[in-house]
Amino acid sequence: MGNVASRLAALSAVMIVLVGAHLHRGIALENRQALRVLFIGNSLTYTNDLPGIVKAFARADGQQAFESRTIAYPNYSLEDHWNSKDARKEISKGRWDYVVLQQGPSASKEGRALLLDYSRRFAEEIRKIGGKPALYSVWPAANRMQDFKGVSESYRQAAEAVEGIMFPVGDAWLNAWTVSPTLELYSSDRFHPSAAGSYLAGLVIYEQLYNRSPIGQPARLQLNSGGKIEIPADQALLLQNAAQKANKLFVRR
Repeated sequence: MGNVASRLAALSAVMIVLVGAHLHRGIALENRQALRVLFIGNSLTYTNDLPGIVKAFARADGQQAFESRTIAYPNYSLEDHWNSKDARKEISKGRWDYVVLQQGPSASKEGRALLLDYSRRFAEEIRKIGGKPALYSVWPAANRMQDFKGVSESYRQAAEAVEGIMFPVGDAWLNAWTVSPTLELYSSDRFHPSAAGSYLAGLVIYEQLYNRSPIGQPARLQLNSGGKIEIPADQALLLQNAAQKANKLFVRR
C-alpha cells in the first residue's frame, strides 16, 4: 500500500507540473506583446483597408498579434502630415514598433525632395520613441507607367536616408504583370489599387514586418472592419510569388 501511495503521489506531482506548464504557456501566448504599427499616408493606404489585410495575414499565419492605427487623409503628402501635427502627436505616444510613411508617387525631382526631407523629419521623431521608420513605396497612375522606376528610386533613397525598411510594392506590381500582363491591380480610376493590388501590397508589407514568406497565405480574407478580400487561388499564388521576388531585392535593415 505504501508503494502504491508513493506512486500516486509522484504521479499527482507530475500532473500538477504538466498542467501548470500548460497553463503558463497559455498565459504567455495570451499576453504575448503585439506588433504595433502606425500607418501615415493617404488614400493609397486606407483604400481596401491595407492595415487590415496585413492583420489578416498575421492571424492566418499564427503570428504575433498585429495592432495598428492609420492616420491617412485624401491627397496628403508627408509635408501635410507634418504640418497638421496629428501624426507627430500619435508618434509621441511612444508605443509604436514601426511607423510606415507613405505619400504620392514622388517620381518628380520636387516630389523626391519632399519625400526625403519629411521622411528624415519623421524618422527623428520615430527614433526618439524607439520605433523603426518604414517607407511604403507605391506606384504611379496608369497614365504615367514610365514613372515606376522613378517612384521606386525615390522611396529607396528615402529608406536609405533614414536607415529604415522599404516596402517595394510598386516593384511587386511590375513582377506580377511580368507573369500576367492583364492582371487588374488598378481600380476603375486607374490610380487607386484594386482588391488584388491591395492584397499584393499587404503581402509585401507582411513579409517584411514578420520576416515570413508570403507563400501559402489564404486567398480569402475576412477583415476586422467587416470587409472581405477574395482573390482567385491561382492569382493569389501569382501575387505571393511577385511579393517575395520584390522583397528579395531589398535587404531588411
